[in-house]
Amino acid sequence: MRYLTYKIGDATSWGAITDKGIVDLGAKLGGDLHSIIRENRLKEAEALALVSEASHQLAEVTYLSPISNPGKIACIGVNYANRNAEYNDGSELPKFPSLFMRTPESFTAHDQPLWRPPESHQLDYEGEIVIIIGKEGRRIKEEDAYKHIAGLTIMNEGTLRDWVRHAKFNVTQGKNFVNSGSIGPWMVSADEFTADQFENMRVTTTVNGEVRQDDTTASMMFDFRYIISYCSKFFHFQPGDIIATGTPNGAGARFDPPRYLAPGDKVEVSVEGVGTLTNGVIDEPIEN
Repeated sequence: MRYLTYKIGDATSWGAITDKGIVDLGAKLGGDLHSIIRENRLKEAEALALVSEASHQLAEVTYLSPISNPGKIACIGVNYANRNAEYNDGSELPKFPSLFMRTPESFTAHDQPLWRPPESHQLDYEGEIVIIIGKEGRRIKEEDAYKHIAGLTIMNEGTLRDWVRHAKFNVTQGKNFVNSGSIGPWMVSADEFTADQFENMRVTTTVNGEVRQDDTTASMMFDFRYIISYCSKFFHFQPGDIIATGTPNGAGARFDPPRYLAPGDKVEVSVEGVGTLTNGVIDEPIEN
């Protein structure tokens, strides 16, 4: 089942997408998608959606990030084997995942524009598959990891390339400009996928219709199971926490010359079995 968070008029709600349209589950069950995941009520939500009439159509709503208030947004860096090779620095494959954190304010939603800030014109795209945690846990065993997934969504993990180099040992600055990335358009519940699908799922990024990134999770150095288990050694995962699992090669910075995003560009990130996240690009609106 696909679940989304949205605005219609001045009202914010959440719902499920059926073949009839959007069923407004906020009106029927209250809360938000985050609280429903936390209360382990997704099956109840699905059952209700399947017997309910649609309240809205997709074209009528404004998309919001599926989880509006995640406790953690953890991002795995350089996780595809050929992405590591793309750095062309002769380094060996890493023994453990790279990790950094992002804030909710650094993301916009599906069909909303990415902002290129005045501080940099090196806005880059990174298409990624995102895990939404559904069950709390600490020191989760790899063999139990899939039980902790509520569902998957998509991220454009937008990056200001020159700002990730401002400091010697971290990339936080270039990863947290307001509205530089996006998440959405919805969450697809974990029961829609098999283990085999998790382990060989295609992610593709296009810019203005040109394919820039195209790979599958079979190329990951650290798969979903390992990422969840590894991160749970230091995190206490809570329902609604978000893990971005890394981007394939083909980011704009790796072209010669680099091909950064500019106002008017259209970026689409598609994930097999999930959907397509679409964003335009504008210069950040600056108040005088």
